[in-house]
Amino acid sequence: MSETIDLGLVKPDLVFDGGDLDCGSGLILLIREYMLKVPENGIFEMRSREPTVKSDLPPWCRMVGLEYLGFLEAGGVTRYFVRRTGNAAAQEKSLQEDKSRAKDYEWRVRSRSTGNLKSTVYCRNFSIDVGQPASFEESDKHPSAVEYLLAALAGDLTTGFATECAKNGIEVDDIEMTVSGKLNNIFAHLGLEAGDPSFSSIEMKCFVSTFEDETKVREAWNRTIERSPLAATLRKSVDIGMKLSIV
Repeated sequence: MSETIDLGLVKPDLVFDGGDLDCGSGLILLIREYMLKVPENGIFEMRSREPTVKSDLPPWCRMVGLEYLGFLEAGGVTRYFVRRTGNAAAQEKSLQEDKSRAKDYEWRVRSRSTGNLKSTVYCRNFSIDVGQPASFEESDKHPSAVEYLLAALAGDLTTGFATECAKNGIEVDDIEMTVSGKLNNIFAHLGLEAGDPSFSSIEMKCFVSTFEDETKVREAWNRTIERSPLAATLRKSVDIGMKLSIV
């Protein structure tokens, strides 16, 4: 790290906000993308709220030939400063290679039946116990597959919305969501009738506590919906009601 630069006086050529992303969830791609908009030997500033970036960014910069200049803390946000050095053609090539790998990435899980009305699903360093496909009981040992699907959608959107707000400088105190779903014919799943066991409807209500401009908040919410892998997939086959309440 350079010892001669007063970071407080640096005027970066470009500033972008990485929000809550860590280096393993797309931040590196954003850095590469924005870096190419900075002139050679120019400085870009990346703002982040994710604490792991502080330890991950410097070695990555060294590995790819960028000059990491340091960071400043500013009200819960860390400002990282990087000088664009190295071969521009090689950096463009690396970006395209990273994008290609990202587009072709395949997520994998493995599942085993591990007990009465129970399967265990393994993904990366996690294991998840899943109960029966659908359940009417008030309490079970494990969530049903239907509940996991709704939970995955809810988690996708609350995390994505929080990240989108952070990236756009929208301060929120809390984000909560309720998700409910109905099936076309549960008896078809149980084998009691012929019919369609798929979801007939899903209803989502998101509550966000903020004093920010309502238009900005709703625009961030709409972008979250548009960029959600699960929402985009489910909307192709089921009606999803989406309501946002700003409180």
